[in-house]
Amino acid sequence: MRELLLIRHAKSAWSDTSLTDRDRPLNERGKRDAPFMGSLLRFRGMQPDRMVSSPARRARKTARLIAWEVGYDKDAIVIAEQIYLGGRRAIVELVQALNDEDERVYVIGHNPDLSEAASCLTGESLGEMPTCGIAAIEFTVDSWAHVMEGTGRLKFFDYPKRHLTP
Repeated sequence: MRELLLIRHAKSAWSDTSLTDRDRPLNERGKRDAPFMGSLLRFRGMQPDRMVSSPARRARKTARLIAWEVGYDKDAIVIAEQIYLGGRRAIVELVQALNDEDERVYVIGHNPDLSEAASCLTGESLGEMPTCGIAAIEFTVDSWAHVMEGTGRLKFFDYPKRHLTP
C-alpha cells in the first residue's frame, strides 16, 4: 500500500509586484492555513516518510509549516524542480520514481498541475484544488513505479475553508 498526498501551496501574497511568480511569499491567511492543515494531518496520524516540494517560495514555506506540525525534519524536504510548472505528467513521473522505502509521500505544488494529477490518478474529477487543499490518494501497489492513471483511490479531499473562515 502506498499513500500520496498532493498538497497545493497555501494562499500567497500578490502585493509586491516586483517579485517574480517563483518568489511570491505566503500571505497571512496562508501562514495560518498551512500549520492548521498540518495539524489535521498529525491528528489523522498521517506523518510522511518523505516530503517533496516545488522550489517556489510559497510552496517551500507551506512544506516547512506543515513539516513542523507533523514532526518532519524541514531540512529533509526534497526540492523537485519539475513540480514547478512541469505539468500533470511531470508529477505522475515524479511519483513513479519515488523510493519504495517511502510508503507515504507528500508532494507540495501548484495548480492546475496538482488538480489534474489527482484527477488523473484517481479517475475522479475534483475540480480546482483550493489553496492548501490536500488530496490523499491510496494505491494498492508494492512499488511506486506501478502507479498508473486511474489506479488510485481517493482517501480524502480536504481544505482550510471546510474548517476555517477566510
